[in-house]
Amino acid sequence: MEAIENITKRYSALKLTDPAPDQAALEQMMEAANRAPDHGRLRPWRFIALRGEARDRFGDVLVETLKKRNPDVIDTMVDRERAKPMRAPLILVAVAKTQESKKIPEIEQIVAVGAATQNVMLAAHAMGYGAMWRTGDSAYDDGVKKALGLDPKDTIVGYVYLGTAAVPGMPPKGMEEVPVLSEWTGPAA
Repeated sequence: MEAIENITKRYSALKLTDPAPDQAALEQMMEAANRAPDHGRLRPWRFIALRGEARDRFGDVLVETLKKRNPDVIDTMVDRERAKPMRAPLILVAVAKTQESKKIPEIEQIVAVGAATQNVMLAAHAMGYGAMWRTGDSAYDDGVKKALGLDPKDTIVGYVYLGTAAVPGMPPKGMEEVPVLSEWTGPAA
């Protein structure tokens, strides 16, 4: 697949199923991640793979932390939270492990992780896999971070769900109506 076509034809899958990327495909995705722009070559990205029964255990973590955030949560929300890890046969938790640096601000490191994550998604698409990137309250929860072996100061940039697209994605509605490019000609008056 040509690079521009890969970028312009990639959409988040609506539903994912088996097969998930195998270890060789994951290694290629990590190689793509390592090509992300990275001021200072800090490589602040880490990816944690969740598959098989680990997804069930992660569902338990999501429910436990949801109940701590909202003790009055209703059963349907608990069920929905427990089911999130089952959206795909493989989840990569994209993590920013930033370093204190006078030269490289934290935001640059977090943006580098976003770029690495996008590279993973583009590599998955080029190999014929579907992907979707999600976050939600659990991504910002210190209990979830602790369960994953992370420090509270680490940032979960997102959960990348990977598998085979059972329902392919499509362009967002109104995409052509959003002005994403403007031209600056000088300071505002």
